[in-house]
Amino acid sequence: MKIPHLLLSILLCAACPQSQAEPAKSPDKPISKLHANDIQDLKIGDAAPDFKLLGIDDKRHTLGDYRAAKVLMVAFISNHCPDSHAAEARIKKLIRDMPAGQFSLVAINPNSPDGLSIDELGFSKYNDGFDDMKKYAADEGFNFPYLYDGETQAIAKAYGCLATPHVFVFDAERKLRYKGQFDDSRFADEATVTSQDARHAVEALLAGKPVPVEITKPHGCSTKWLDKKDLVSKKVDKWDKTPVDVELIDAAGVAGLRKNGTNKMRLFNVWATTCAPCVAEFPELVTTARKFGLRDFELITISTDDPKDSAKVKAFLEKRGAGLLDRLKPSLKAEGRTTNSYIFKEADTNALMKALDPEWPGAIPHTVLVGTNGEILWRHNGAVNGEELRTVILEKMGRFYRP
Repeated sequence: MKIPHLLLSILLCAACPQSQAEPAKSPDKPISKLHANDIQDLKIGDAAPDFKLLGIDDKRHTLGDYRAAKVLMVAFISNHCPDSHAAEARIKKLIRDMPAGQFSLVAINPNSPDGLSIDELGFSKYNDGFDDMKKYAADEGFNFPYLYDGETQAIAKAYGCLATPHVFVFDAERKLRYKGQFDDSRFADEATVTSQDARHAVEALLAGKPVPVEITKPHGCSTKWLDKKDLVSKKVDKWDKTPVDVELIDAAGVAGLRKNGTNKMRLFNVWATTCAPCVAEFPELVTTARKFGLRDFELITISTDDPKDSAKVKAFLEKRGAGLLDRLKPSLKAEGRTTNSYIFKEADTNALMKALDPEWPGAIPHTVLVGTNGEILWRHNGAVNGEELRTVILEKMGRFYRP
């Protein structure tokens, strides 16, 4: 049965995460409404839609493969979503706690990586593609099958997947008996859970009792539909065309930025247009700034070019898409700043080294990750490896929402 438009809108709003990773007003939310005529609304008592999907074991899985279990849970999860990350440890625990052979859980990734903007990946090393599913599952030690629906998303629509996580529990006859949230916490700490709705549904069915609560609203990251690809492209195009303002800065100004005192983690990079490794690594810095663009993070670049070459520096930065992200503008305004792109104006670069990082050996590029209290969390002299850099930042910032 198709979802009425008003009801779908309400459900979709409930599915969107209220967080920095994907704010309530994020432009990806309305895209789900484009699928209002495709998404099914499974009712309690409806039969489980069949599927034939590729798993991370490189085998095709069908609904019938799980016929032996008295109770089956179909859980839509993803690699990128912090809500999903938080639920996954509790999903693994549920499987361990249930009687052997009586309960099965199959997880399905509904998302298309083409529907994900890079700034939606700020809580994960991985995107939602099939190859990354294998890596993510290995990292997390999944004890359940993990299947990919991102190519067509037909199964996500058949089940009515609005978010990750979104779970559906079926009885022995594969009739729907529960749908909604796995539990009521978006945090990793199990102590924050106050309502274990999916677990209670499974336990009730195994005991031959009625499910206490049959329907709840899923919370998490909205399903990343294929149709969002055009919006993602437009966002990237806007970033690529954002103008760059370049300002001069002295050692005192650098020291003030290094001191921080904001809620943002800061990545400083010292570079020059005449420095080959600086030029080579710059795309990775831009990618990093965009990846963490919806978190409390900013990239600050300091060029050691001749101050009279500011036009050259500006042209370089604009060509690489290093413009200031819109989300950062209010915080910069509050600090009395207008840019994160600077040229060091003093003759003595030793003053720059002392102000930014006394342990800097002197050569460029030099990159420093600074915490909110001004503490240097990580430093690297020479060209950075982009994946290693982003892994370090993610480790420092964390991949879960925090209370």
